[in-house]
Amino acid sequence: MSYYIAKTLEQDFEAAIAAVTAGLKAQGFGVLTDIDVQATLKTKIGAEIPRYRILGACNPRIAHEALGMEARLGVMLPCNVIVRETADKKVEVATVDPVSAMERTGNPALEPAAHKVRELLATMIERL
Repeated sequence: MSYYIAKTLEQDFEAAIAAVTAGLKAQGFGVLTDIDVQATLKTKIGAEIPRYRILGACNPRIAHEALGMEARLGVMLPCNVIVRETADKKVEVATVDPVSAMERTGNPALEPAAHKVRELLATMIERL
């Protein structure tokens, strides 16, 4: 089992960001964080990398339910979705596989929520 779900797009980077944000919203997620990795690495260490953003997505209802079952689950939230420019100038969108991630907790009660989040994120990726 892979730890991520991904799709490569042939579209403009900023259009991909907008599509991912809209797709997340359609699946009940909000974007809590937006980290521009390219700009951060350039500023902090002078590194030059292709465009790369990390969107921290959260479905509040599912997060609330899961936090009720596992108080420290916040160390694994929000679900990260990356949008990155590939070497051939395409755009890859990838998200963590929550089922794979939640297995690390050892709490089987989280399994249904993890599967639901996987379904929602996979649908978002598929519809891009």
